[in-house]
Amino acid sequence: MIIGYTQGTYDMFHIGHLNIFRNAKKYCDYLIVGVNSDDLVKQYKNKSVIVPLAERMDIVSSIKYVDEVIECNTLDKNEILKKVHFDKIFIGDDWKGNKRWVETEKEMKEKGIELVFLPHTDGTSSTVLREKLNGY
Repeated sequence: MIIGYTQGTYDMFHIGHLNIFRNAKKYCDYLIVGVNSDDLVKQYKNKSVIVPLAERMDIVSSIKYVDEVIECNTLDKNEILKKVHFDKIFIGDDWKGNKRWVETEKEMKEKGIELVFLPHTDGTSSTVLREKLNGY
């Protein structure tokens, strides 16, 4: 059985989030999704979420492509590996070439874990939604 993993904030759930799960599930039998805690988002994005963690986890767990949901307090995939096992890790291709993801790919490859870049859904993001809401 191939276990996949992806992680994100999933604030103001939108079609781009759904597409990541849908596409990831094509590459694995079991998909684990890490949902970033409110504190983690504040720490690395320097902004507050709109939808609280418990609700974001409930939304993600309701998606048919998702088999398991975990709370994440770190972006370090080596730390995540101590919590759950996975064979493939999924990220949007808009992160391709990003220094953190180049390093993550190298670290994961050493552990026999494949990093798979999935197509990014152009035109939608939580940031775009947030900007639209601020315009009203």
